[in-house]
Amino acid sequence: MMLARAPLSIYIHIPFCAVRCTYCAFNTYTQLEGLIPAYMAALCRELEYVAAHNPHEAVHTVFVGGGTPSMVPAAFYRRLLGTLRREFALTADAEISLEANPDDLSRDYLAELRGLGFNRLSIGMQSAAGKVLRLFDRRHDFETVAAAVGFARQAGFENVNLDVIYGAPGEGMADWQRTVDALLGLAAEHISMYGLELKGGTVLRQQVDAGALPQPDDDLFADMYEYAAGRFLQAGYEQYEISNWCRRQRECRHNLQYWR
Repeated sequence: MMLARAPLSIYIHIPFCAVRCTYCAFNTYTQLEGLIPAYMAALCRELEYVAAHNPHEAVHTVFVGGGTPSMVPAAFYRRLLGTLRREFALTADAEISLEANPDDLSRDYLAELRGLGFNRLSIGMQSAAGKVLRLFDRRHDFETVAAAVGFARQAGFENVNLDVIYGAPGEGMADWQRTVDALLGLAAEHISMYGLELKGGTVLRQQVDAGALPQPDDDLFADMYEYAAGRFLQAGYEQYEISNWCRRQRECRHNLQYWR
C-alpha cells in the first residue's frame, strides 16, 4: 500500500538588497535591481519545470525570503503566485509568507500583497536601539517598524512576525531590554529572536577580528536570551523552537516543515 505524500513547502529566494547588512552571510547582492524582472521570470520557469516532474503536488506553505523580497514590486508577485496556483495544488489554508524590510512597506504595497494572497508577513525589526541598527547598516529606525506594523494591520494581515537580533558588539543589557519592551509593544503574533553570529566574510566579523569592535561576551549573550525568553512567556507567547515564540496556534508552519 502506497502512503500519500505529505504536502510540500516551497521556499523562494529573492537575493536583491539595497544595502548589505554587516552581519549578513546569505546569498545577496546590491545594485542589481535591474535584474529583478528577468529573475522573477526565471523563478516562474523554474516552478514550471519542477511542477512538470511533480504535477499538481499539494503545497501547504510558501515562504518568500531573501535578501529583501519587499524590494520587488507587487506585479511580479502576481505572476509568481499565479504560476504556483496553476502548477501546484495549494491547500485552501496555505500559509504564504513574505520577508520584508520595514522601510519598504507602504499601506498601498501591503494591501496589494494581501490581495494577492500573502497572509503572513515577517518584518526585519532587528533592534530598537539606534546604535545597533547603525552598526548593522540597517536603513530604518524603530518608528518605521511601528508604522509598518500599523500598515500591515490596515491591509488585513493578521499574522505578523518580527525578527530581532541580540548580542551585537557594544550592545548592553539595558539596550536589549528596551528592544524587548518595544517589540512586545507591537503585539505581533510571532517573534523570531536570533543571537548574532559572526559569520566569516561579513563586515562585522572583519571588524571584530581586527579589534575595531569588542568580542561578544558569552555570559551576556546567555543573559539576554534568558531575559527575553522570560518576558515573552509573561506576555503570553509560547516557545516552540530555540529561536521562535508565538501566540497560541500561530507557529510558522514553514519553519516546522524544516524541523520535522
